[in-house]
Amino acid sequence: MAHQDKTLPSYQEIPTVKGMPHGCAWEFWDSYSDSQPDELGALNLLTPDRVLEAKKEVKLGISVAINWPLNNCSTPHSNRRKPELQIVPLPGWEGNDDEIHMNTQSGSQWDGFRHWAHQPTRLFYNGMTSADIRDNRSNTRNGIDSKDSTRLYARNDVVLEWTERGGIVGRGILLDYVSWAESKGIQYSPVEYHEISVKDLEAVAAAQGTTIRPGDILLIRSGFVKWHNEASAEERVSGTSGGKAWAGVAGTQETVAWMWNHHFAAVGGDANAFEAWPARDERYRLHDNLIALFGMPMGEMFNLEELATTCRKHQRWSFLFTSAPLNFPGGIASPPNAICIL
Repeated sequence: MAHQDKTLPSYQEIPTVKGMPHGCAWEFWDSYSDSQPDELGALNLLTPDRVLEAKKEVKLGISVAINWPLNNCSTPHSNRRKPELQIVPLPGWEGNDDEIHMNTQSGSQWDGFRHWAHQPTRLFYNGMTSADIRDNRSNTRNGIDSKDSTRLYARNDVVLEWTERGGIVGRGILLDYVSWAESKGIQYSPVEYHEISVKDLEAVAAAQGTTIRPGDILLIRSGFVKWHNEASAEERVSGTSGGKAWAGVAGTQETVAWMWNHHFAAVGGDANAFEAWPARDERYRLHDNLIALFGMPMGEMFNLEELATTCRKHQRWSFLFTSAPLNFPGGIASPPNAICIL
């Protein structure tokens, strides 16, 4: 069971972790969590009270799934393998099975705590190393899954990972930067470098009348999925596997502090890399700070188009958010299997 809230420190008040830069929250979450060492990070904020409060967001009975089709992006960036579906006959019966071969980073995804390290120290969340992940396959710590049950009960301890804790359920909010930027005459391409600042995000929230609460799951619509839907085959190649820069949230000290001070349980969006890429200031690269130092799950390439349309129609930008990541021991990342219920 997750602890109820204790006092949440500001970014400046995060306890120091020896050998790590300011903003490393490992020791804070260790003191907050039942699991030692902690493997949930900011997901610890999704307490039963917050889930019950999030239930109140359901007013219309409308549910919107925000996953892209698994094979939607035919040319994933970073030379990732395109998902493939193979239909195989069911031996001895008139029936079929299927086998899916995929890279979990090739479409809608959660970046788990084994995906990205703090690059200067090469340490993953809570001090894990690449050797821990790659060389010891029985070590599933920091996975997006639940641990192997034989190891769990043999150790007779409390281990909570993303699936074991019941998935990711809480109050979600959508900040529709695309629509706000259009209303302000701001022109940009999602497949070119463009920063969405903290000032922008606050302006979007104010324009929508959206209140941000601790433990929220933040979704930002920046336009990548919309661009992909409208692009030609050639344009899609140049903007994905051939791309070198993408629009996203600005990687600055101000952004890092803002993300922590709002105490989001997780963040995600439709952008190819969530943050404006490549990073202009590596000290405040969001992948390093949010995933590795904060322990804050980061989602990318969520399909927010229908959700944005629904929110705009009903002028409601908050909802009950549910996500059931893959339950695969030691998983690095996962399709979100996410649904927003208004």
